[in-house]
Amino acid sequence: MAAAPFVWPVRVYYEDTDAGGVVYHANYIKFMERARTECLRYHGFELDALEREQRVIFAVRSLSVDFRKPARLSEALTVSVEFETVRAASILFVQRILRDGELLCEGRVKVASLSADHFRPTAVPESMLALLHTLQTA
Repeated sequence: MAAAPFVWPVRVYYEDTDAGGVVYHANYIKFMERARTECLRYHGFELDALEREQRVIFAVRSLSVDFRKPARLSEALTVSVEFETVRAASILFVQRILRDGELLCEGRVKVASLSADHFRPTAVPESMLALLHTLQTA
């Protein structure tokens, strides 16, 4: 049985929109980034502590986004996070942005685990890897 997605609420603010009151395309990616960070925090992993204590950082390796419908000023959205594939040095996330259950945007984000000292690939910390494998959907 697949783990339920992590869900993070987002409100659309004026700063998130273009002149027409529609969310600017790059801001959907920001919403996804925040939800991934909060998801990891929820599961006990603070990104600054991982860097400081284990010398591991995460960087986006690839990203694809399918924009389906616009979000607008003041709307309440939810951003979901699922761990599709967890590997030794990378994680593939699937994320969806919804308004009242309606899919507005869907993304696949692959992050690489890197050494904070050399910016080269390094293993995801073992404790994190073990937990993420239990949350993996694929």
